[in-house]
Amino acid sequence: MNILIVHAHPEPASFTSAMKNAAVADFTAAGHSVVVSDLYAMGFNPVASAADFGTRGNADYLNYALEQRGNGDAGTLAPDIATELAKLLAADLVIFSFPLYWFSVPAILKGWIDRVLVSGKTYGGRRIYDQGGLKGKRALLALTTGGRDYMLSEGGIHGDIEDILKPVLQGTLAYTGMTVLPSFVGFHVPYLKQEERAAILENFRAHLARLDTLTPLSFPKLADFDAQMKPLTK
Repeated sequence: MNILIVHAHPEPASFTSAMKNAAVADFTAAGHSVVVSDLYAMGFNPVASAADFGTRGNADYLNYALEQRGNGDAGTLAPDIATELAKLLAADLVIFSFPLYWFSVPAILKGWIDRVLVSGKTYGGRRIYDQGGLKGKRALLALTTGGRDYMLSEGGIHGDIEDILKPVLQGTLAYTGMTVLPSFVGFHVPYLKQEERAAILENFRAHLARLDTLTPLSFPKLADFDAQMKPLTK
């Protein structure tokens, strides 16, 4: 496989970074091609703006998605976007590596999503969900959090982690057509002893080793909706 890891942690010595490093080592040893976009190390710009476009369809009003389409077709996207988009389009599997910040992804990763998931290339019109532009690719979230597992489960104080991550799992990955595999979460990481961290790391490596046996998460299919995106009566 061609594997892209989009990594968003500011500390190279973090446990999140250790998980990323383990994934690189194991996939490489298995003969896969691995590319890492280490967003903090790259100094990736997370701010979507008019500067992302070499040409403008409308110079007086910035409709970001429309300008993405025009510049994507013309090959005039900003160089950093074009580079990351090429990595994404070449990947068979995309792993997003990050610590949970405020029930979401770090701002630098959200900016990567905003800028790199280019309209017209990864989604657009009815090219969403199982017909999305990234159809055929698989995606996985690999994250860490300070909360305990029972705090981030159904009935827990924060609610189920999949519900918390729905904007990413459904609204980003599934929406653009990717097959979404079950996430791996390292719980309570900042407060664990070294041997407990080592056990989580081994569980993560085992999770990656059985990717082909994991049951993907379920999301909408366009065949279940009419031309106006209203549910079909069954």
